[in-house]
Amino acid sequence: MAIARSLRAFLSLALAAWLVASASTVATAEPLGATEYKMAGDAARMRLVVRFDREPEPNWFLLRGPHRLVIDLPETNFAIEPRELKARGLIKGVRYGLIGEGRSRLILTSKGPFEVEKLDVVRNENEPGYRLVADIVASSERRFEEALAAQVETTGSTHSAPKGDRLGTAEARQGKRFTVVVDPGHGGIDGGAEGPNGTVEKTITLAFALELRAKLAATGRYDVYMTREKDDFLRLDERVRIARQYEADLLISIHADTIRLKGIRGATVYTVSDKASDAEAQALADRENLSDQLAGISIEEQDHEVSDILVDLIRRETHNFSIRFARSLVGELSGNIEMINNPHRSAGFRVLKAPDVPSVLVELGYLSNPQDEKQLRDAAWRGKAVDGIMSAVSLFAEAKMGAGG
Repeated sequence: MAIARSLRAFLSLALAAWLVASASTVATAEPLGATEYKMAGDAARMRLVVRFDREPEPNWFLLRGPHRLVIDLPETNFAIEPRELKARGLIKGVRYGLIGEGRSRLILTSKGPFEVEKLDVVRNENEPGYRLVADIVASSERRFEEALAAQVETTGSTHSAPKGDRLGTAEARQGKRFTVVVDPGHGGIDGGAEGPNGTVEKTITLAFALELRAKLAATGRYDVYMTREKDDFLRLDERVRIARQYEADLLISIHADTIRLKGIRGATVYTVSDKASDAEAQALADRENLSDQLAGISIEEQDHEVSDILVDLIRRETHNFSIRFARSLVGELSGNIEMINNPHRSAGFRVLKAPDVPSVLVELGYLSNPQDEKQLRDAAWRGKAVDGIMSAVSLFAEAKMGAGG
């Protein structure tokens, strides 16, 4: 009897343990819950955050035609607000759904080539659950193709390449010509400044940019692209994205502003800085940075922390190159056209903030000044200004390419 009782007790305990294990297995097999989806950023950089009720195990890979980031997950119930999926910044479409028994998929379609800078799963600090965090940045077609090739070579491995590889190397640039992106300021609904005789900034910047592109291309030494070729509105971050997409060695943004002091005239060359060189430079940057808002687009400033020392070094090197070119440009233009006092200035221009593209903003003159307005409309004067810029580009390209890119 004692043996029977012991056996029954053992069987009861074993059954209880089996039931607990079975319940745990059933619970584990329950679909994940995606409880929140957020995107933030612009056309140059985006961050995606998805919150889950428990830890997901994502696998991700890239697809072309169009450029896509695909994130595969265990079966997931997506409880996502439709408005959060609205296209914004670098992302032009988001889809999700079940792709088979026990498997779900999230697909992000991009406006152009990109790099996955980071994709991590992090435990929530102050509440239950986990979040998937992905940072993607606009890039070039070459780098996107390299990532696809690496993906194939590693049999579908979805680990990011080291940042040093993704930022490009001198070897990768061999055979690539010096690339210039010319950015005609304003456009479309954003006309920019207007002179006393009716000259509109968006028109004069496009005309000048087309002349500059034609002459640069005619040398046969450069690949030259434009952010816009007609009267189109273009967001500031889109201009940055285009420069990065073409792996530009130099971005030249062309403008012709107004100033409240009608007697001031002459060209100015600007580079980016956290602190403006003077009050007028700050005022100009504030006006130019309002371009998106004038077109009814809200600006979401994103403070993306630099997560890698190498990236910070790239930014510093880019800034040094920008300053070097600006100084050379001031020297070349000074021999061709009239310059303002202290012609190299700086402020926080959003269009100059590509982390790996040396960039300058050239104010050809002030439309508020009748003499400058007249010159801006004169083909011979524009030709002299174009020649000055070309000379500076030539010197900069020789020095930069000679140093290994």
